[in-house]
Parts: sequence; structure tokens; C-alpha cells
Amino acid sequence: MGSSEERVVAVIMVGGPTKGTRFRPLSLNVPKPLFPLAGQPMVHHPISACSRIPNLAQIYLIGFYEEREFALYVSAISNELRVPVRYLREDRPHGSAGGLYTFRDYILEENPSHIFLLNCDVCCSFPLPQMLDAHKNYGGMGTILVIKVSAESANQFGELVADPVTNELLHYTEKPETFVSDLINCGVYIFTADIFKAIQDSFTQRKDRANLRRTTSFEALQSATKALPADYLRLDQDILSPLAGKKELYTYETRDFWEQIKTPGMSLKCSGLYLAQFRRTSPILLAGSKGSRSATIIDDVYIHPSAKVHPSAKIGPNVSISANARIGAGARLISCIILDDVEIKENAVVIHSIVGWKSSIGKWSRVQGEGDYNAKLGITILGESVAVEDEVVVINSIVLPNKTLNVSVQEEIIL
Repeated sequence: MGSSEERVVAVIMVGGPTKGTRFRPLSLNVPKPLFPLAGQPMVHHPISACSRIPNLAQIYLIGFYEEREFALYVSAISNELRVPVRYLREDRPHGSAGGLYTFRDYILEENPSHIFLLNCDVCCSFPLPQMLDAHKNYGGMGTILVIKVSAESANQFGELVADPVTNELLHYTEKPETFVSDLINCGVYIFTADIFKAIQDSFTQRKDRANLRRTTSFEALQSATKALPADYLRLDQDILSPLAGKKELYTYETRDFWEQIKTPGMSLKCSGLYLAQFRRTSPILLAGSKGSRSATIIDDVYIHPSAKVHPSAKIGPNVSISANARIGAGARLISCIILDDVEIKENAVVIHSIVGWKSSIGKWSRVQGEGDYNAKLGITILGESVAVEDEVVVINSIVLPNKTLNVSVQEEIIL
């Protein structure tokens, strides 16, 4: 551990149950941040990246899930990485800046020189040590991780304009109606402790504006129905936009992969991206063919040590198999996430799908999606304890928990 001047604290925003609605039916069973990608909980990937930051003193997870939902995981990951990890529960959503400010006393307890802020539903290589070096060279209050995307998709995100020489943030706008820039905000930041003064100033300005503006009783009623709570503050619109062009904020561009994990389809894509990253960073986590007595493994595959896979099965690419799963003879798995306690019987095929906890897929059955990660029915999802009987075909469908399928279905949502 370095001196107190060098200490770094990381904060990961994990959201809450009202935020994971697009992730259903998978979020019915487990908080979205704990859903496994490449065999590890979603939040594990940014936590693991934070653990590689020099002089890291503490990692905080901030969200509004019940504390009991994170207690076991936080304890286990703290012991595994030997870095203190703590979950801080908001009483209600305060926005990204408001949530950070709510727990400022905890975050500043270690007297950190720098504070990383990450969003849990971001999938990338998290080049955090490189960001820290760049931030120190810039000398500003904050540095934002950015990436170039196609002009067609840029307006789905926060677009920004940066000085091509100094990398200073000159302009920031959240999801603009017209094209501004192909450079977007990745949802990963590093700040000095001055960020808390900027947030406090924003709260003060909002209060002053409210006091100055006189409204009729009708206008007051109208605005009250639209207004955000007084302690709700968004980092992007309320902090980054006003500070742009004031030599306070800078950008660090990644040329590696980056995605947002908003839907189950994107979780399958991101699981594949993390598996590919393991090949470079943690090849020991990937499965490999070990002679004639083991299954055929193609490219990047994760198999939990407790899972049982028949030697005649063929697995990969982009397959993640969780604890106590059983994969039968002749089964073929491509681009899928198989969750805990799933049974896939002889000669079944699973492609572009997520198979929920304790589900079973019968002999010669086929569970398949077309592989469009952005489409609502682009992959097939089976919720918990779904039974697909023998010789049944399920294509581009979503099946909620505790259902039995004895006839084939295509492009259906089965409630």
C-alpha cells in the first residue's frame, strides 16, 4: 500500500430491482449484477479490474437492492481478491451523482487521491491503470472513458466532443436527437475528491433556481408531477455537461471492446467477449479438450468444475456452463449460457440461448435463437425450472419459469 496521498477508492453503481426490468425473466431469480457472464457474476468483471489498480484501498458497491442479496458475494469476493469490498444500500434511487454524494463520508474515509466510478452494466476491458496515468497527466478533476462507435448508433448514448490534441472534454450531450459526435461515454470515470464539491454546487444551483422562479399554482402542480426528487442528481446531464469546456474534464479513448448490458441478449454477447478476454488474461479459466475421454471444445468455453459433460458432447464457441449442470451424450452447444443445475439430455442442441436454473432439455430437442443480440426475440431464453420434453423444438422464444413444453414453439413469449 502506498502513502495516503496515493490511495485510490473504486465505486461501482449496481442499480436496483426497479432497474432490471428489461433483464427479465433472468432477473426474477437473481439481482442482475450477480447474473453470470463467462462463469462469473456480472459485477465480478469490474471488481476484478479494480483490484488491479495500484494502491487500491477499498471497493464500494452502491445500489438499492436488499443488503442480504449481496452479503454472501461481497464476503466471498473480498476474501478471494484480498481487497475490502462493501455494499452500501441507498434508501431509494438518487441518480449516479446523487448516489455517490449520499455516501461521500464513506468514500472519503480513506482520504483517497483518486476515485474510480464504474457502472455495473458496462462490459469492456476496463483499462483502469492506463486511465489513472492519463488522468494524472491531464491534471483535471475527472477523466471519462470514451469509445468511437458508428454514427447510426451514437445517439443511443451520451455523445461528446473532445479536443483532438489535449483530449479535454469540450461538449457533452446525453442521447441527442441529432448527430453530435461518434465519440460516446463508456460509463467509466476517474475523479479527484473535488467531484463532491461539483455535486454540492449543482445541488445549490438547483435550489437557487427553484427559489428564484415564481410560478402560478397550476404551473407548480404541473412541474411537481414531472420534477425529479430534490436529492436526485445525474452525473451526465447535471455534472458533466455544465463542466465541459472548463478544463476540468478530459477523455481517455479505448480501442478495445465495449458494450452495455441492458438485455439478456446483450448478456450472451458480453459473456462471449469476456471469454475471449480470458484467452489473453486468464487462460486457466477456459476449458480445453483433454484427449478422447473429454468433450470436444471449440474456441472459448467456460465449464464449472462441478459440471458433468459427456465425452461425446461438442461444446463451443462462446459457451458458459455453470455449477452442477449435466450435459448428455452427443449434445451440441453453441453460443449459450447454461445456468446451475441444468440437464441437457442426449443429442439435444442449444444455440444462441440462455437456459435457466434447474431447467431440462429432452433427448433430440432443439433450443435455438437466431443470434440477433439486440432483438427482443433474437435469442431464446428459458426461465428457471422449464422442462423441454423430448423431440421438441423451441425457436426465438422466451419462456417464463416453471413451464413444461411438450409441443414445438417459434417466436413466442410463454407466460
